[in-house]
Amino acid sequence: MHNPSRTRSMAWLVSGLCLTLLIGGCATSRQTRNMSSAVEFLYPNTKDPVITPGIPVLTLPIRVGIAFVPGSGYSYRQHTALTENRRTELMQRVADHFKKYPYVKSIEIIPSAYLRPRGSFANLDQLRSMFGVDVIALVSYDQVQFTDSGLLGLTYWTIVGAYVVPGEKNDTHTMIDTVVYDIASRKMLFRAPGVHHVKGRATLVNLSEKLRLDSSTGFDEASKDMITNLDLQLGLFREKIKERPAEYRVVRTSGYTGGGSVDLLMLALAAILAGGLLCKHRRLHPD
Repeated sequence: MHNPSRTRSMAWLVSGLCLTLLIGGCATSRQTRNMSSAVEFLYPNTKDPVITPGIPVLTLPIRVGIAFVPGSGYSYRQHTALTENRRTELMQRVADHFKKYPYVKSIEIIPSAYLRPRGSFANLDQLRSMFGVDVIALVSYDQVQFTDSGLLGLTYWTIVGAYVVPGEKNDTHTMIDTVVYDIASRKMLFRAPGVHHVKGRATLVNLSEKLRLDSSTGFDEASKDMITNLDLQLGLFREKIKERPAEYRVVRTSGYTGGGSVDLLMLALAAILAGGLLCKHRRLHPD
């Protein structure tokens, strides 16, 4: 005998199981990672002989190149906003910031097409010849977007059934790292990182758009942090040149009268000498 009550109970049970499976199917973990590595680019073969850096000869005013290190291809989903145009924009921001220094003659923005994956110093030698740069700033990046879908969403009952909107917790971690090398000597002069963390929530409806926005924000803010740190590290490097003259040679081109660590050192020595002469004059000619 047909039992309507039992049929309705079974229908509710099946509906509940389907809804649970639907929500559970949305409770997944996904990771998107886009990265490049300066270490992998410069030292791709661990079996090669260790490169012993020489003594850098920094000629003022200096010619600098800036380029993004080629990506490693490690990416599960493409939500990154770091297109070639975006890279050029970020490099231009760095160039505009450092052109103000009198000891920087020029900053060449080098397109990604001129750098080969795992190209090492042989690739840098090519860039030195092609673009006429002596020092290269290599920009690498690592951005991870980790999305946890949980049971924090809402279930909207409509005339055609349930519309489940799970809560999406989106964390975007971004790091941009710049290493500055003297190409001829193979010596790293200094480095500066920039980091940023974006936390946000989105539904499945606008998840892709939100991830792209967070990716763009992450690169933008991390680059600002990196530029601030570059300023700091450049100042520390100038002090290092003065403290360790045996490790760095700084020369000036003919006709160069701009600033720079050499000029600062000479001004300091001149001030000390002038102070000594003044004291001597006062001893010989007291009031």
